[in-house]
Amino acid sequence: MLIKIPAKSELLENQITDESIYLQRRQILKTMGFVGAGALLSGAFAAKQAQAGILDIFESDEPQEVPLKSLDYAKAGKPFITDETMTPENKVTHHNNFYEFGAQKSQPAEYARGFVTDPWYLKVEGNVNKPLLLDHDALFSRFPLQERIYRLRCVEAWSMVIPWIGFPLADLIKQADPKSSAKYVAFQTLYDPKQMPGQDSRFLGGGIDYPYVEGLRMDEAMHPLTMLAVGLYGKSLPGQNGAPVRLVVPWKYGFKSIKSIVSIKLTTQQPPTTWNKLAPQEYGFYANVNPAVDHPRWSQASERRITTGGLLANNRIDTLPFNGYADDVADLYTGMDLHRYY
Repeated sequence: MLIKIPAKSELLENQITDESIYLQRRQILKTMGFVGAGALLSGAFAAKQAQAGILDIFESDEPQEVPLKSLDYAKAGKPFITDETMTPENKVTHHNNFYEFGAQKSQPAEYARGFVTDPWYLKVEGNVNKPLLLDHDALFSRFPLQERIYRLRCVEAWSMVIPWIGFPLADLIKQADPKSSAKYVAFQTLYDPKQMPGQDSRFLGGGIDYPYVEGLRMDEAMHPLTMLAVGLYGKSLPGQNGAPVRLVVPWKYGFKSIKSIVSIKLTTQQPPTTWNKLAPQEYGFYANVNPAVDHPRWSQASERRITTGGLLANNRIDTLPFNGYADDVADLYTGMDLHRYY
């Protein structure tokens, strides 16, 4: 997903940080340098601070972290796995682009702590003969779950290797019995500003027009590699990773893999997509990983693989066409100008 806030918003990075400080006491403490208020501040000092209207540090109204559940699943074989080293779980869950919970990488893990995803309803509608409505339990039980280890390539030129758990999107679409007129599949993220502070803040949310929307061509949606994920690393998805259900399309840049989906609609026309609407010169509808087509502001020829090392670790690798899945998906785009349809 994109990292740039469009010029029209005229925001500076420090403005984003300032807003997050006001919205989260936990972030205030971290910003001020306090690790644990109870351990470092006396009751008398805290009382003086509260009386002065500076900080109510002992009012504990932080959302409780939603517990994750272990999942039963089968391990998939080729081409649904890779033998590359997996990214550590802590990095997968704490290095996120999910602007609904903040535009900085660390903010989604912070602000999604209390994200409630049960009850949840995912509707499948549009050009189908059998519209569906899946509740939270059905997302985990209607289809057999399997683990698929996929590469994830961000448009920002970093990448991960993640063990997702889920089921093929095609299985869900087939149950809805699509009509022959269905040519595209449109997706929409939950719109709930009370739970997702970025949707109600131009500082946290990066100037996006919410709710977040995405789309695929029907043949892309029905491809065996395309999946709906409900978990990773053996457990249900954390909020910052798109709980309870997200799309995973491994040959496309990560912003195509929409999170926290509530609507899947089959359409006759190409649907609008969030980043393409916001900056069409930078983010195309297809968003296929292509090292030969640079982003207007940086090269896509290589990527930083996030592993156990820090930011300065020498983890630079060459980017592969279609993120290494060309043998499986390149025929979807035969005859297309991939520079024009980026």
